[in-house]
Amino acid sequence: MRLKLAMMNPAAPVETKLEFDTPQFLHALFANNPKNLAYLEAQTGVKAVTRDGWILLSGERHAVDRAKAVFVDLENAQRKGGRIESRDFRLAVDVATGDGSVNVGDLTGVKLVGSRGRKPVIPKTPAQLEYIRAIETNDIVFGLGPAGTGKTYLAMAMALTLLKRRVMQRIILTRPAVEAGEALGFLPGDLREKVAPYLRPLYDAIHDMLDPEEGQRYLEEGTIEIAPLAFMRGRTLSRSFVILDEAQNTTREQMFMALTRLGDESRMVVTGDSSQVDLKPGVRSGLAEAEHALVGVEGIAFQRFSQADIIRHPVVGRIVEAYEKYRQ
Repeated sequence: MRLKLAMMNPAAPVETKLEFDTPQFLHALFANNPKNLAYLEAQTGVKAVTRDGWILLSGERHAVDRAKAVFVDLENAQRKGGRIESRDFRLAVDVATGDGSVNVGDLTGVKLVGSRGRKPVIPKTPAQLEYIRAIETNDIVFGLGPAGTGKTYLAMAMALTLLKRRVMQRIILTRPAVEAGEALGFLPGDLREKVAPYLRPLYDAIHDMLDPEEGQRYLEEGTIEIAPLAFMRGRTLSRSFVILDEAQNTTREQMFMALTRLGDESRMVVTGDSSQVDLKPGVRSGLAEAEHALVGVEGIAFQRFSQADIIRHPVVGRIVEAYEKYRQ
């Protein structure tokens, strides 16, 4: 980026012209969406005019400085290999105007797993970055919040990353199987086939992040183990990364049992959404109890997500928000 600055007297508006390598590079910084420039103008108070490979920012000095900081952050992120989306652009604007503390460059600086030819997994929101950092520094992390916020996906990415770094020897994927209303023994197939429908999000994550042959090899040799929660009783899991998914559907006894399975050098991520409990009426969720009982315990962290962290189709966030308003 090249900078040209035109200054008048201190009380008058200033103009800053930012020049980039190509028009395509510049357009990618605002996600090829002119509406994002309108958001920049509304939030910072600048006037933004772009043509070819440059953008002219005009307004009060402090406003122009903030707008310039937005493009510095985004350029840094893009040169690190990040792909700027509208969410990233708005995050950069929010940070520059004092409404955020994590910039886009911080997010793109974290790259998890990724087989050859696969894009690395990168956190998309500040809460997702905090989640990853919490997993790196704690023994047990609870990822709590609505669907689509990346709780399970990022936990799987961290597990595979630590496996490839040889920090962990295996990955244990588990969740309570309560939705079907029938015992696993009556379902067709072997154990993996019986449990597979319940663990589909974790399988999807494996297929997204690993080559099919690599993922299948991990499953066949037991490096990645799939098991219903009931099969965890009596085990001690050492040098294992354990993911307990859909934890809102655990009973109090199941949650206590799962948390006490950890052995030496193991970590656990517990994901769940307390608004989607499928337990029978009168049965208290083990996740709800853990949220209160484990506050302040050393080595245990809670990361809460909100609608702002939903990274599926934009309409998913609007659906979650509409339901929350209606139910309240």
